[in-house]
Amino acid sequence: MDTAELEKSKVHITVEIIEYIANSVVIKTILKKSTGNITVMSFDNGEGLGEKTTPFDTFVQIIDGQADIVINGESNLLATGESIVIPAHAPNFVNPNGRFKMIQTVIKCGYE
Repeated sequence: MDTAELEKSKVHITVEIIEYIANSVVIKTILKKSTGNITVMSFDNGEGLGEKTTPFDTFVQIIDGQADIVINGESNLLATGESIVIPAHAPNFVNPNGRFKMIQTVIKCGYE
């Protein structure tokens, strides 16, 4: 994972911040603070994220392609421009559904 933040006070084309790499999930940090972080991710065909649970709400927005975001066992097929909030403490994972890119925002506002 790239832990360097994006250059501040510079315009970025969000979907171009990260490229696809064959057989890989690529993660780039946009902002990383003690109060939360914003990352952009690209997923090649067949790549996803295993099940996890976090103590904070997580906002996910698809910026290219489509993805199946599974929350508490319920499938949510999201396409470019669509988003969803994953509740704190909810088991979730990303099912592969072709190549796609997404932005993930976690706000750490204390334990809930």
